[in-house]
Amino acid sequence: MTQPSWKDNRALFLISTGALAWLVPGAGHYALNEKRRGLVIFAFVVLTFLVGLYVGSFGVIDPVHARPWYAAQVMNSPVVMLLGRVGAGDHYRVFGRANEIGQIYTSIAGLLNLLCIVNAVYTAHLRSVGESKA
Repeated sequence: MTQPSWKDNRALFLISTGALAWLVPGAGHYALNEKRRGLVIFAFVVLTFLVGLYVGSFGVIDPVHARPWYAAQVMNSPVVMLLGRVGAGDHYRVFGRANEIGQIYTSIAGLLNLLCIVNAVYTAHLRSVGESKA
């Protein structure tokens, strides 16, 4: 008797795909053997996030004074929470246009990654449903 694969447990398969996609942008698609799509997602999400950090410094990740922006930024990866702790002090405070533009770029990267997470989970769901019918 063969041992069931982790893909046989649909809930675990979907949760693990979503978690991978959140931990590293594009990793959910990469795990689903969509390597090119995963690499493109990784490149665009990470580059957009890095441009936001370049423009606004670590101060744009502010879990205390900019909670709505922070909620969107956290969708990039759990690494953002660590960066939020670094930027939480007054060492990296930034004001004016640089702050606004940096927050917008990092938040857009997070929301883009959220769309990619949902797409990876949906793709995994379609594949698990397709395999169960076969």
